[in-house]
Amino acid sequence: MTKDKENSANNKTFLLRVDAETMEAVEQWAADEFRSVNGQLQWIIAEALKKSGRKKK
Repeated sequence: MTKDKENSANNKTFLLRVDAETMEAVEQWAADEFRSVNGQLQWIIAEALKKSGRKKK
């Protein structure tokens, strides 16, 4: 199994509702950093978890 397939198998899907202004800001931020919106949200969440000490990696 490739690394991408392993990561996909471990990912969970969920629905997220955000207001239009927030979504536009996230879309622009993602574009500025050459990421997908999904990738940007994963990065934002991972950084917040590290900063709060809830995730070590």
